[in-house]
Amino acid sequence: MNNLLTEFSCYRKLTIAVTFAFALVSGSASVAQETQLPDIGGTGGGLISGQQESDIGQQVMVSIRRSAPRITDPLVYDYLSAIIYRLVPSAPLENRELTLALIDSSAINAFAVPGGIVGVNGGLFLNAATEQQFASVLAHELAHLSQRHFARRLEQQETSTPLTIAGMIAGIVLSAVTQSDIGIAAIAGTQALAIQNMLAYSRLQEQEADRVGLDILATAGLDPRGMPEMFEIMMRQNRLQGDTMPEYLSTHPLTRNRVADARNRAEQYPEKTIKDGQEYHLVRSRLQVHYATTPELAVETFESYLEKPDTESNEAIQYGLAVAYLADEQLEKATNLINTLLASNPGRITLQVTLAEIQIQQKKTDEARTLLKGALSRNPGNYPITSTLADVEIAAGNGLQAAEYLKQLTRRMPQQEYLWLRLAEAEGMARNIVGVHRARAEYDALMGNLESAQRQLRQAQEKLPAGSAQRQIVSERLAEITSRLQVRRNS
Repeated sequence: MNNLLTEFSCYRKLTIAVTFAFALVSGSASVAQETQLPDIGGTGGGLISGQQESDIGQQVMVSIRRSAPRITDPLVYDYLSAIIYRLVPSAPLENRELTLALIDSSAINAFAVPGGIVGVNGGLFLNAATEQQFASVLAHELAHLSQRHFARRLEQQETSTPLTIAGMIAGIVLSAVTQSDIGIAAIAGTQALAIQNMLAYSRLQEQEADRVGLDILATAGLDPRGMPEMFEIMMRQNRLQGDTMPEYLSTHPLTRNRVADARNRAEQYPEKTIKDGQEYHLVRSRLQVHYATTPELAVETFESYLEKPDTESNEAIQYGLAVAYLADEQLEKATNLINTLLASNPGRITLQVTLAEIQIQQKKTDEARTLLKGALSRNPGNYPITSTLADVEIAAGNGLQAAEYLKQLTRRMPQQEYLWLRLAEAEGMARNIVGVHRARAEYDALMGNLESAQRQLRQAQEKLPAGSAQRQIVSERLAEITSRLQVRRNS
C-alpha cells in the first residue's frame, strides 16, 4: 500500500479507494490496528460538524456533476430512489436527506460521501443478480454514513480543513468514476493529507458496517443473505479476472474471512422467503441494453435468453428485448412486445413509459400524450411519467407545456442539474427568455459556475419590470448567489 502511495502514476489503482473508503469492500490487512472507535457525538460534536460534512458533500457533488458521466434515465433513477428510501427508515442516520448520483459506468461500484451523497454505478445493477444483493451494497453504504466512520477517520487528521478534505475526496472519486486521470489535478491541488488514512477503515469499522448493514436489510424486509452472496460475486469476479484485479479490490481486498463472517451473521436472522421486486429486474434489463456494445448485439442477447427453457414467461427478459428493439429502431416489434406485457400488467409505469418512448420515436405524440396523461392521473407527480411527458411535448414542438412539466420536476428535484438544462431548452422553445436565464442560472450554480449564474440572473433581472413579483424573486436569488460568490472569493 505504501509503495502505491509513493508512485504518483499508480493513482489509478486507487480509483475506487475513497468511494469504497465509505463503501463495501474495505478491510485491507494494512489498515490501522483495531482500537475502540472514538466518540464523535451528535451534530456539532467531534472533529467536524454536520454543516462541514454538508459542505464537503456539496463540493464533491459539484466535481461529479462537472466530470463524471451520469445516467439520466428517469426509470433507473426512480427505482434507485425507491430502494434507497426503503432502506433509509431502517438506518440510524441523523440526516436522512440524501443526494443520489447515478454514474454511467459498467464497473461494479458504489460510494457514500459525507453530506449524504450516495453514488451508484450502473454496473452494480449488472453484477447484482438479485435485488437482495443490490440492496446489500446500499445498506452497507448507509451503515458507514450512519456510524460517521469518515468523521472518526478524520480525528487522526486534525490539521486538514474540510475544504482540503473535499478536494482530496473529489479528486479520487473523479478518478474512480471517469476511469481516467481527470481527478489527479484535484488531488495534487490539495494540501498534504495522509491518503492511506483516507483510503481505509479499520477492520472494526468494517465489521460494524457489516453488522449495521445486515440489520438495515432485515428491518427493511429484505434478505440479509444478499450481503454474503454479493461478496461471493465479487470474489468470483476477482478470480475470473486473474492478473487484472478489479480496481476496487486492488487496495481493499475482500477476504474469505470477511465473507464467512458476513454469512454467519446473516444466517442468524430468521429465514424467510423474500421475493425480488419485478421492477429491479426490469431496470436491470434496461441497463443491460444500455451497456451492450451495439443495439444489434442487445437484440441477439435477449433473443437467445428467450430461446432457453423456462424463460418464455420471464417478463424482465421480454422487456429487455423490447428495449433492445427500441434501441435498434425495430419499433413495431418493440410495440408488440410491450403491448403483450401491458395486457398482463396494465398499470405498470415502466411499461407505459417505455411504450410512450416508442411512440415518440414513431412520431405518434398524440398517442403518447394520451397514454401518459392517463398514467399521471393515476400516479400524480410520478417522475418518469412527468419527465416523459416533457419529452412528448418537446417532440411535438410545445415548449410551453414541456416547461410546465419540467418546472414541476425542478421544484421536487432541484439538485438534478440535467433537469434545469432541459428546462432551459423548453423555455427557449417557448421563447421565454427570462425563463431560459433563470434555468441556466440554476444549472450553472449546481455546476459550481457562480459567476455565470450571477450573469444569467442579472440578464433576467434586466428584462423584468421594476416592482414585479418575478423580478423580486430573481433579485433575491441573485443576492444569494452573489453572497456565495463573495464567500468563495474570501476563502
